[in-house]
Amino acid sequence: MSEEDKSSKTEEPTEAKLRKARQKGDVPSSKETGNMMSAFALLVLALYVLPTMMPRLAGDLSGLLAAAGGMEIGVGATGLRDVSGVAQHLVIAVAGTLAPVVLVMVLAALFGVLIQGQTVVALERIKPKLSKINPGSGFKKLFSADAFVEFGKNIAKVAVVTVIAIFAVRGSVMEIWEAPNFTPETLLSHARGAIVRMLVGATAFLAAVALIDIIWKRIDYIRKQRMSLKEIRDEHKDSEGDPHIKSKRAQLRRKRAQQRIATAVPQATVVLTNPTHYAVALRYTPGVDAAPVCVAKGADLIAAQIRRIARENEVTVVENKPLARALHAVVEVDDAIPAEHWQAVAEIIGYIMDLKRRIRRAPPEGSRLREED
Repeated sequence: MSEEDKSSKTEEPTEAKLRKARQKGDVPSSKETGNMMSAFALLVLALYVLPTMMPRLAGDLSGLLAAAGGMEIGVGATGLRDVSGVAQHLVIAVAGTLAPVVLVMVLAALFGVLIQGQTVVALERIKPKLSKINPGSGFKKLFSADAFVEFGKNIAKVAVVTVIAIFAVRGSVMEIWEAPNFTPETLLSHARGAIVRMLVGATAFLAAVALIDIIWKRIDYIRKQRMSLKEIRDEHKDSEGDPHIKSKRAQLRRKRAQQRIATAVPQATVVLTNPTHYAVALRYTPGVDAAPVCVAKGADLIAAQIRRIARENEVTVVENKPLARALHAVVEVDDAIPAEHWQAVAEIIGYIMDLKRRIRRAPPEGSRLREED
């Protein structure tokens, strides 16, 4: 990517851009958490598991030292058998001790990657691509700025961990060297102390490195995902035909329509129905509305909701199949009904308003009974 292309990418990435990158397996993930968790797992093993293994390790070490003391040195068959037996015993002892340790380190490293919450399974990563075997692109990656930064970081980590190990081991080596009675138990005890000190320092250092690396990877990831204004405009155009975007917009429209119905229908003068498929709520306030206005309309489930809200708020519901169907087809919400439907709607609204006036003027039932007495 040229410097001009990079300079034009000044806008923060959109959710769609980040989602596409994640689908391709491009997520901000730090390898340092795996290193830190491996060191922490070794520290736990050294503190709680190694003491239980000390007697067996001391016995193995004593056996090896005794075998080495009685071993024949030479090129004959006996000497070779002695050397082979000691070497075989040593390999078995070391393998039996290190195999579980290596397994725990691998599992801890995997856990360190998983806890970041950025693990995805992307087939895009494992698809064969010519660019992956192209010597030119491989050479370019080898000498890229990211490669130099990673190389320098690894050198610095090795140097710091080496210094920590030297300070941790130096005291134990001097104590073993000056000990008057050297035994396998003494060697293992001092070795365990040195290992614990080294792992405490290494774990603390790697934890700090992991924290810094996680923050940096997130910042660098967002920086690399930045978009130009043209990319944002193109994405917006493409999203117009995206089924996912269309579905979300339709869901939002339905939600807004339901909220509007809940507030608009109680203000209606009449609700015209089909009776089950369509419903149109009309409002007419003399002196305010020049013609009846549609405040809500809908079909099927929305029509049922309009009818329910109307009955709950004592709005008159009138069944008129042709008029309800016609108004639902031609009138939009918040618009006045077309002139060709004024006469039919006026008759219905006039009848409703006249009925309400007569109800208001009618004397109460009790007063009419008293007059008859």
